[in-house]
Amino acid sequence: MKAIWNNIVIAESSNTVVVENNHYFPEESVKKEYLQTSNTTTICPWKGTANYYHIQVGDELNNDAVWYYAEPKDAAKQIKGHMAFWKGVEITP
Repeated sequence: MKAIWNNIVIAESSNTVVVENNHYFPEESVKKEYLQTSNTTTICPWKGTANYYHIQVGDELNNDAVWYYAEPKDAAKQIKGHMAFWKGVEITP
């Protein structure tokens, strides 16, 4: 699977974890040079607290387009160390 934004592959892995129709990519498969830390957090009742990154490609910024659970609840432990994408990031095989 690939996560693509602005024609740049942000992540690529054959070992994603699918939860609620979202592909969670292993952290080591994500090109962190395109990520910027965000202060945004949200809470999911069964997964826990999500943290976010912005994606920066050239002069283009996609705010809070990447999320992850640093300490997921037990029900979501399979996504620990993984990141997911949205906000126009294309997920393709």
